[in-house]
Amino acid sequence: MCGIAGQLGGRDPRQLAPLAKRMADALVHRGPDDSGLWTDESASLALGHRRLAVIDLTEAGHQPMLSASGRWVLAYNGEVYNHVALRAQLEAKGQAPSWRGHSDTETLLACVEAWGVTETLQRSTGMFAIALWDRQARVLWLARDRIGEKPLYYGWQGDTFLFGSELKALRAHPAFNAAVDRGALALLVRHNYVPGPYSIYQGIRKLPPGTSLHMGPGQRDVAPVAYWSLAEVAEKGVARPFQGSDDEALLALEEHLGNAVRGQMMADVPLGAMLSGGIDSTAVTALMQANSSLPVRTFTIGFDEKQYDEATHARAVAKHLGTEHTELRLSGNDALALVPQLATMYDEAFADSSQLPTHMVMALARKHVTVALSGDGGDEFFGGYNRYAHGPKTWNRIRWMPQPLRRAVGAGLLALPADTINHAFGGLTGRAGIALPGDKAHKLGARLNHVRSADDLNISLVSEWSEYPGLVLGTDMPANLLDDRSRWPTLPDSVQRMMALDALSYLPDDIMVKVDRAAMAVSLETRAPFLDHSLIQFAWSLPMHMKLRNGQSKWLLRRLVDRHIPPALMNRPKMGFGIPLDQWLRGPLREWAENLLSEERLLREGYFDPKPIRKSWLRHQSGQASSGYRLWSVLMFQSWLENESTSKDFPA
Repeated sequence: MCGIAGQLGGRDPRQLAPLAKRMADALVHRGPDDSGLWTDESASLALGHRRLAVIDLTEAGHQPMLSASGRWVLAYNGEVYNHVALRAQLEAKGQAPSWRGHSDTETLLACVEAWGVTETLQRSTGMFAIALWDRQARVLWLARDRIGEKPLYYGWQGDTFLFGSELKALRAHPAFNAAVDRGALALLVRHNYVPGPYSIYQGIRKLPPGTSLHMGPGQRDVAPVAYWSLAEVAEKGVARPFQGSDDEALLALEEHLGNAVRGQMMADVPLGAMLSGGIDSTAVTALMQANSSLPVRTFTIGFDEKQYDEATHARAVAKHLGTEHTELRLSGNDALALVPQLATMYDEAFADSSQLPTHMVMALARKHVTVALSGDGGDEFFGGYNRYAHGPKTWNRIRWMPQPLRRAVGAGLLALPADTINHAFGGLTGRAGIALPGDKAHKLGARLNHVRSADDLNISLVSEWSEYPGLVLGTDMPANLLDDRSRWPTLPDSVQRMMALDALSYLPDDIMVKVDRAAMAVSLETRAPFLDHSLIQFAWSLPMHMKLRNGQSKWLLRRLVDRHIPPALMNRPKMGFGIPLDQWLRGPLREWAENLLSEERLLREGYFDPKPIRKSWLRHQSGQASSGYRLWSVLMFQSWLENESTSKDFPA
């Protein structure tokens, strides 16, 4: 796990090395163990690297690394879990070089020399972002893993092409122009993240998952090309479904997930697991422990607010499995101390509020291990989100309503204070990931005016501020996957389409961003066995009744966990990795938020229409609505913008 950065082009070749060092040093948190540079002045090409040593801790793993022939130079972030098998394939064909060490970086270079770039990417199992220079053809290749676990940003700034693992590396280059992309900002406040290929900066893009691009000096108009397509995997899986019984599917699932877990336990450093006590992390931890002769180190976060606290469940699972378990509790004051760091940590405005506990549990784990496995991806591929079950039920209840009646019902729901609705249901206080009745009523009310199909409803469920299209001043909503239905996978029902869209957008651009930045901020490598592409292909072949059955989500995955954990320990409603954000914004975070959301400040900065924001903030404070999650996107941008204005200095 590392950080990469570099440039192609520019006017002064003598500055290549110092600028590449400056960019790479902005990523020291991603790679505290080693650093390296490589330049080609004749092509104005520079590669910078920061290393977190995980496989082959010796000098033989140093990057940027030259291939055995000297033709290729690689700066690489990630892990290729099947690299030992790839070495064996090369050796069997007499294509292996004389190995200098046992790093997967060296393996990748040998594969590229033998098979070419695209075939190497297709044969590799893992997570990665790659910058590869072909000295013979004078071509730069960039590539990203299939799901987008590892980040890679790129773009032209004047006559210089910049690329790097995080935006802070690009900002460290003097050619960088830090102009906010207002269209990306509109997407942020709609979804709480900036969906790819956009970034918060004009002219800078995220390389899409499963793609590569290549360019030589002077080439400007280059487009990413897919070497693997999740949409095609989904379509093929649904067209050719698994034909076996429930028991046969269960055995196949345990084999696929077990293989992924075993492959991802490869490390030359201490290894552990994130354990929330939910289905996904429990499945991964159980299979890790089954493949380990020593107790697995496990880590979890708890909350003082009991309705958000899964620590008790995680502790019980850890005790049953016999892991060496560590937990940490998070309070509102802890959050207040961490909030100012988020803008720097996430590098572009990012508003998934579970970023707070995610970073805390990563920091806890890093005190004991260098690599940790997680359960990320289980929801998207095995039907875990509540909206997959509740969306069709809601649509069936409202589909008969004429549009004028829907608008009237929506207006009526919005007019009722959230607290009034909650009291009508017995004064419920809610759980993490489970909205209160008042929240649900307001969310439905805001969407009834726009919903004309089940797909409309699904999109609305992952959209905020939908009733204020002009919230971001000076822009329209840019084209994006969720709105462009011509780009959707061809799947037979709305739930499958929603699962595919989540895997194509929410997973790489929210979940993976959250996990990568939270972990790399403390130099921790995370791995996600559910994102193994063979397992994903199997998951998409499973009929829907093996994912959602009798009102239960992740049906087959639950059966797998039952083989390792007493069902009594797992038989409870799904909890998201949420925080008591609504309460904290009325308590320890209130003064911080009020400062960022002041009308005078919003008017002066000129990005938002202050009226709907102030209205939402005041309704939230009065208890008329619970708007913490929609306000969080505005707050995170405001905090990021404040950080931008004070963080212009970078390592020299």
